[in-house]
Amino acid sequence: MNARQEGGSGHSRLDDAARAGWLYYVAGNTQDQIAAKLGISRQTAQRLVSLAVSEGLVKVRLDHPIAACLDLAAQLRTRFALDLVEVVPSDPGSSSTTIGVAEAAAAEIERWLRKPEPIVLAIGTGRTLKAAIEQLPPMECPQHKVVSLTGNISPDGSAAFYNVIFTMADRIKARSFPMPLPVIASSPQEREMLLGQPMIQPTLDLAARADVTFVGIGDLGPQAPLYEDGFVSESELKALHKAGGVAEIVGWVFDREGRLIEGITNDRVSSAPLPSREKSLVVALAMGEKKLPGILAAVNRRLVNGLITDERTASALLSA
Repeated sequence: MNARQEGGSGHSRLDDAARAGWLYYVAGNTQDQIAAKLGISRQTAQRLVSLAVSEGLVKVRLDHPIAACLDLAAQLRTRFALDLVEVVPSDPGSSSTTIGVAEAAAAEIERWLRKPEPIVLAIGTGRTLKAAIEQLPPMECPQHKVVSLTGNISPDGSAAFYNVIFTMADRIKARSFPMPLPVIASSPQEREMLLGQPMIQPTLDLAARADVTFVGIGDLGPQAPLYEDGFVSESELKALHKAGGVAEIVGWVFDREGRLIEGITNDRVSSAPLPSREKSLVVALAMGEKKLPGILAAVNRRLVNGLITDERTASALLSA
């Protein structure tokens, strides 16, 4: 074994690195095979392959649709200073607003629930979030606490259909803390009275301490979830539009700048405030053209610091 092969310097060293890099990445040799072919030790072969990468001699190109998603996620993370971004491929043949995003969200939620150390996981509401929770496997998580950010009672007194805290409680064995309140109270006075109840305060305190939060973003179009599910009237929806509202998170309506709308329904929302984005992770699950203004406002204003979306929506956000 000669000095050039084991030690070497300058161009000869880079020549060896380029040869090792080619044998590994192009010819598909193992490091043991490279060592045998170049007459060097396995450790030296490993170092040469690493050198080929660090010196830019090897350019890795991932030729797969998911590569575009990874690139979009990196751009979104940088552009909006997000702490977590997951971009899933768009299905051109589907108009679903949950496909792909729900699966990715389920995987991220499961990753948090698999942690051995105790966490507080806060949960919002919505169709995408419900679809994600339904994909969770049965799990035993007695060390964790799951808390709802929003009320679970519809205007007619029934359980809110897209409130997911009870679905989650069925899936995982963790302590669950629902918010036994109407989503939107009948008046600001009723809201204050309800939130002041002794049994509600511990839930609000727990929500404020969440380590991670998952929420949906609802649009305020003609089929707005708040309107479709009976939480606001048609006249209230029009008033929210007139005031500049573009979207809502757990009932809190905000404008294109991410500012909460004053009055109308926001002074009657019984939801907990969103947990701190400086101390914890708040992830929005949202995709689609209807939700684009709301998603853009939420990431620009840092109402959320995490996003799970699809590639069409990601591209539109970067072009905005």
